[in-house]
Amino acid sequence: MERACAEPELRPPPFALRPLSAALGAEIIGVDLSAEIDDYTFAQIRDAWHQNLVILLRDQELSEEDQVRFAEKFGPPAVIHTKQFVRNHPAVMLISNIREDGKLIGALPDGEMHFHTDQCHQQRPAMASMLYALEVPSTGGNTLFANGYAAYATLPDGMKRRIEGRKALNAYDYDSAAMKRGTRLAEGVPSYVHPVVRTHPATGRKALYVNRLMTVRIEGLPEPESNELLATLFDHQERREFVYEHVWRPGDLLMWDNRCTLHARTDFSPNERRLMRRVTILGEKPV
Repeated sequence: MERACAEPELRPPPFALRPLSAALGAEIIGVDLSAEIDDYTFAQIRDAWHQNLVILLRDQELSEEDQVRFAEKFGPPAVIHTKQFVRNHPAVMLISNIREDGKLIGALPDGEMHFHTDQCHQQRPAMASMLYALEVPSTGGNTLFANGYAAYATLPDGMKRRIEGRKALNAYDYDSAAMKRGTRLAEGVPSYVHPVVRTHPATGRKALYVNRLMTVRIEGLPEPESNELLATLFDHQERREFVYEHVWRPGDLLMWDNRCTLHARTDFSPNERRLMRRVTILGEKPV
């Protein structure tokens, strides 16, 4: 009598998943990022990230090296251009309003920020961004995430045809437009043209890839038409049903897929401290 084939090994799920909102996002429960993560667990984390666009791991106690070790599993860290906000590890930048000896220790210190995607003014924008919360204000300073897949999928067919194949100029003025959109492109401001709609290289899904903070114009259109079209797209992609608002707690590690989400920040008191560590992961040129 022939022996039956051995049953494939059934491994229990390495963690639990809890949805963060109907729009996007999931909390991963039961993973300690200060410890080494095996390949199986990481593959499950990456799948959850691709499916949910934003992942959250709470109550983490992480050194800079721990945070970078986890980030590097997804890909090489992006270069940090604002070196004055790097403390120890060259891949880790501080986001903070704290001042020492009268000088800011971190970037993007104050107030609200419009919706945007990180580094869309560069040839190879970030694949992902990862924020780790050390100190948070008692209220405000929340991060909002918008689902770029849903924003594209729900556009009227006529609008999809109108933007098909179009490209847009994205720019970022570190000095004067850190929190509000610039409408004029000053000389020397970093800028790059990318598709209005990009296709995610891992999921194959299309996402709307313009944003209120950094997209200056749609190429090949008269300025009034470009402005009108962008205003329509901005309003559409920021609709509340596409958005998850994250209220930070110390120990939160949150990572978003920069290729299919936008994010923004709510205002908070300048009299309260806010300190985050950010690692960005290098992406590919959007197509």
